[in-house]
Amino acid sequence: MKEDSESEVRSYCRSYPAMFTEAKGSYLIDQAGDKYLDFLAGCGALNYGHNDPVMQSALQDYIAFDGIALGLDLRTGAKQEFIDTFEDLILRPRSLEYRIQFPGPTGANAVEAAVKLARKVTGRTNIIAFTNAFHGCSLGALALTGNSYHRRASASMLHGVHRAMYDGYLGPNCDTAESLRKLLSDPSGGIDKPAAIILELVQGEGGINVPTRRWVKNIEQVARHHGAILIVDEIQTGCGRTGPFFAFEAFDIRPDMVLVAKSISGFGLPMSLVLLAPYVDLWQPGEHNGTFRGNNHGFVTATAALREYWRDQHFEHEIGRKGRMANKILSEFAIPFGYKVKGRGLMLGLDVTDSKLAAQVKAEAYKQKLIVELCGPSDEVIKIMPPLTVSDEELVAGINVLVSTIRTAFCPE
Repeated sequence: MKEDSESEVRSYCRSYPAMFTEAKGSYLIDQAGDKYLDFLAGCGALNYGHNDPVMQSALQDYIAFDGIALGLDLRTGAKQEFIDTFEDLILRPRSLEYRIQFPGPTGANAVEAAVKLARKVTGRTNIIAFTNAFHGCSLGALALTGNSYHRRASASMLHGVHRAMYDGYLGPNCDTAESLRKLLSDPSGGIDKPAAIILELVQGEGGINVPTRRWVKNIEQVARHHGAILIVDEIQTGCGRTGPFFAFEAFDIRPDMVLVAKSISGFGLPMSLVLLAPYVDLWQPGEHNGTFRGNNHGFVTATAALREYWRDQHFEHEIGRKGRMANKILSEFAIPFGYKVKGRGLMLGLDVTDSKLAAQVKAEAYKQKLIVELCGPSDEVIKIMPPLTVSDEELVAGINVLVSTIRTAFCPE
């Protein structure tokens, strides 16, 4: 491949330089026919694996029928079928009353729309986001993101955000939710009244940080008390990644807005949603729009995914079982080394505390045909995010590669 034809901004292909040509289930396949176990899963956009046959068949049938592909926000059969299915299988069983906005193809589109609407609804401009948060790289989403590597080129344009401390940021004995409550209640606290508080319920890029239920409930109470819209970013945690369809289900909260993207199409196709409580849906017609918000191919595969995997609780239970199994294997290995296993469901991280060791493990795992990514402030956490459809054998095999790689780093032959 002629490397200088593509921008220097390319990233993943530097770590995984193989030329991939096929993909199926939990595997990527390169042009030589070598199979790589994929524990990156499109950064959470492939929860159901590569080329799921049910979605593949539904999409092929739709295209063969000459189904409309790009629909803007026109009424289409594919969109209506998705809306009906999403309400029947996801919203109503959870007693959730949300309206569905299609803001555009990416998670960043959903973030931008939510922040824009929160400011409109409240008449305020300040947004509270958290340390180690990641919400995207478009300007509004980037202002909410904590990572200085992503922020630095646009730093002078990133305004209107107060950075609060996530749970555990100052250690287990400091209640950062109480600190935020006090600051907002103090007329001299220096924080403008917020339009919204936005948070992830597992911080993915920030290091697989999981807050306590008590902390999350307290943040919800802070938002309610101060008239702020509570936005939960489920872009990476949603669609079953942590077990339930939404991560917030485990925390007993009701967000005003929920952001969904990545795996919502089920097939790796661009699609995102903003779920809006009716009282915040104060948009005027066309006030927020985008050409590609009507990706009907995404609607087709999303509907097929919901019907295949979310018609009952079996899939959710399987994610929980696999997550517990992976956590147990990792913990038995990690504890003697002083490492920490983090996460929920199949959104797991192994914190090895040393970014050089983590990078070494990632590189060696690739040589052994396992694809993993790193996260955390210094890339010290090995992120484990296989497809949710991964088999037990594949899951154990991938973890064993990581374990053997770390042991070899300490005891080379």
